[in-house]
Amino acid sequence: YEAIQQQYRPEVPEYFNFARDVLDRWTEVEKEGKKSKNPALWWVDGAGEEVRWSFEELGVLSRKVANVLSDACSLQRGDRVILILPRIPEWWLVNVACMRTGTVLIPGTQQLTAKDILHRLQKSKAKCIITDDSVAPAVESVGAECHSLKFKLLVSEGHREGWLNFKDLLKNAPSDHQCVTTKRQDPMAIYFTSGTTGSPKMAEHSHSSYGIGLTVSGRYWLDLTSSDIFWNTSDTGWAKAAWSSIFSSWIQGACVFVHKMPQFDPSIVFESLSKFPITVFCSPPTAYRMFVQHKLSSYKFKSLRRCVSAGEPINPEVMQEWKAQTGLDIYEGYGQTETVLICGNFKGMKIKPGSMGKPSPGYDVKIIDENSNILPPGKEGDIAIRVKPMRSPFLFTCYADDPEKTEATIRGDFYVTGDRGIMDEEGYFWFVGRADDVINSAGYRIGPFEVESALVEHPAVVESAVVSSPDPIRGEVNKLNKLTYLKKVMKELQDHVKKVTAPYKYPRKMEFVQQLPKTISGKIRRNELRQKEWRK
Repeated sequence: YEAIQQQYRPEVPEYFNFARDVLDRWTEVEKEGKKSKNPALWWVDGAGEEVRWSFEELGVLSRKVANVLSDACSLQRGDRVILILPRIPEWWLVNVACMRTGTVLIPGTQQLTAKDILHRLQKSKAKCIITDDSVAPAVESVGAECHSLKFKLLVSEGHREGWLNFKDLLKNAPSDHQCVTTKRQDPMAIYFTSGTTGSPKMAEHSHSSYGIGLTVSGRYWLDLTSSDIFWNTSDTGWAKAAWSSIFSSWIQGACVFVHKMPQFDPSIVFESLSKFPITVFCSPPTAYRMFVQHKLSSYKFKSLRRCVSAGEPINPEVMQEWKAQTGLDIYEGYGQTETVLICGNFKGMKIKPGSMGKPSPGYDVKIIDENSNILPPGKEGDIAIRVKPMRSPFLFTCYADDPEKTEATIRGDFYVTGDRGIMDEEGYFWFVGRADDVINSAGYRIGPFEVESALVEHPAVVESAVVSSPDPIRGEVNKLNKLTYLKKVMKELQDHVKKVTAPYKYPRKMEFVQQLPKTISGKIRRNELRQKEWRK
């Protein structure tokens, strides 16, 4: 880890464009025969269809898409483009084409409702939307209320009135395109935050923030080389798809593996890891919790050498069970839509299960109090990144069109993540919870993640969420919202938590629900549960 900190000195030139300076460079390396034969993109649909594109082919096709955006849609640099597609190759082409044209990409998940799409179109003032047949009706239902929207591109074999057909235009577009010259701080993309604590905000990233800043993820956290085949299961609507399925991988010249997988299915994951020579794998904690419910001994992941997880904390029990069944550690990482990797378990580091690891060499990360004072090891506070006297170029630029919310993220010399944590004596960081989620009960502060991890250890528990509930004596008590287990184990669970963690942290109230409310990225909406409690 110390060597990584010393080695990592990224250059951030005044002019930078990921398509020209990274992808086109790999094309040249390919032509010179200095790269492994792995493709840049390897896509499968599970029914026998495959697409394998070299970096050269990716370059040719993305230039054709760039001409579609510039010519057929008359888009200029700085114009905003909303992209809502499943895991299909066209998603990657549009991402690269937007870089080449200087248009600002805004990805969205297919799970968005018409109301969500309306909010995004109106707030972003996007001029173009690109989607498929499944989302087109929702766009049409709100299109009249979106006055900035000028072009609708449909990725489909069929045609639809009022829409340009993407595949027809791509087929006929010329393959010559001159990449625009972009400065490092020019806007590249806008990612709507997942909205765990409020309505989604538009986090704007520059060409350098992800394009250079994610080098640390690809090289040191994912430990990728140009010989690796990397599979990240993230939904295309989220920043994690950009992190891992575009920037971190291609910075290192690795192959991005994609399975169309319309619905997440553990058996498809196990079969793919057995069938294809995937060397590095990334999935969120929710998925790993599902994986360890299965017997994995019947599968052989012959090529797999590294597993990582991000998106929310992963319970130590899940890490231990995964290792027991596969022999592989899970290297946890921590970051936000607004950042690149903040903390991680990097190659060569000792893993402490439950810890998010140590700070990324790209950031100066501290635990601070409400007055911006740096706290000593063992003291809980806000996880923050130093931005003064110099702000890292690998942070988001701003919340687009919202200077007040942008300014609210700064406290003294620090960008405040909104997460609470502790740093131990060895410099490892431990997640406590979102600042809004921490419970204050009779003078004790309780982090929900620790209680949730204790509960997940119990064999009756698949998933849990812990939030505060009003109490006339204690002020707040922690309440458990449970999924898929029975009321009769309530006392057993309370006793279990008392044994595993400090007794004052046990859940005093329990409620039985069919499912936990989640954001469309799969994160538990604890704020919704908490608000429901306090309205009672």
